[in-house]
Amino acid sequence: MIFADKLIDLRKKAGWSQEELAEKLGVSRQSVSKWEAAQSIPDMAKILRMSNLFGVSTDYLLKDEVSLELYDAQALPDAAEAVKNVSLEDAAAFLTLKEKNAAQIALGVLLCVLSPVLLILLGGAQEYGKIGITENQAGGLGLITLMLLIGGAVALFLLSGFRVSKYEWLEKEPIDPLYGVSGMVKERREQFRPVFARQLTIGIVLCVLSVIPIGLSRLFAGENEFYHVIATAAMLVLIAVGVMLIVRVSVIWGGFQVLLEEGDYSREAKKDQKLHANFGRIYWLTVTAVYLAWSFLTNGWERTWVIWPVTAVAYGAVFAVAKAMKRKN
Repeated sequence: MIFADKLIDLRKKAGWSQEELAEKLGVSRQSVSKWEAAQSIPDMAKILRMSNLFGVSTDYLLKDEVSLELYDAQALPDAAEAVKNVSLEDAAAFLTLKEKNAAQIALGVLLCVLSPVLLILLGGAQEYGKIGITENQAGGLGLITLMLLIGGAVALFLLSGFRVSKYEWLEKEPIDPLYGVSGMVKERREQFRPVFARQLTIGIVLCVLSVIPIGLSRLFAGENEFYHVIATAAMLVLIAVGVMLIVRVSVIWGGFQVLLEEGDYSREAKKDQKLHANFGRIYWLTVTAVYLAWSFLTNGWERTWVIWPVTAVAYGAVFAVAKAMKRKN
């Protein structure tokens, strides 16, 4: 069997059209058509690419006397598991976009955590006679500020999502980086690793130390309850900065994992991507609603923040339970 016939046979067994094969090889459909019509032969780089793509040896592709029986036909890719090529340009553009989005998403998270700070300060200042406004005025100003900050955060999240939407396939579908992509990604990841470790550590430490202002106010403020209010606001500021740092470096690090298909973006993990996305959306909306309701009803902002680290730690376990229940059903 000549190369042209072998190519037709392999393509059809994989369930691909000429256009789909051309896309995976980074060539035009006309090139594939000429190969299958025996009007031309691909260069060695394309032969090697086909060997990896179809799971056959180069000998099988190039030597007419080598038969199909010399390789395992089950190694042919399933059409449902077809991989998409990632060029060096796509990978570089994706990582640049991730860095830009990381800053916006981190800022959005910062705004969310800081949103009740003015409400707490104005409410405390009015209650303890530090400012000359009514309780309704203090609450109104604080609430308006809270909603403006949350609105700004939501806008940042949406803009970031729209911007990166054209690369959603990288996170959801099996990918095959072209020559040089994996090396470039690994090099950039190693350059970023010290920044990742440093900012992640600082962020975690700030979250852990955020309770210190509360402790100091208990020790030294005495009967001056307004200092407790200030301490609560200071605690939220420390948490906001810490979480912002954690989110920023985590988003950038996640970009490397996407292109290398590691961690949450491995081939196996991508099979649960849709469930993960839907579950995560419902989970964090519920957590946010519970946090705001609990905080407003109890006015215990100095302790309700604990819901964030607790739910973050519990997320993996809760998702695992949800996934097991879905498979059982």
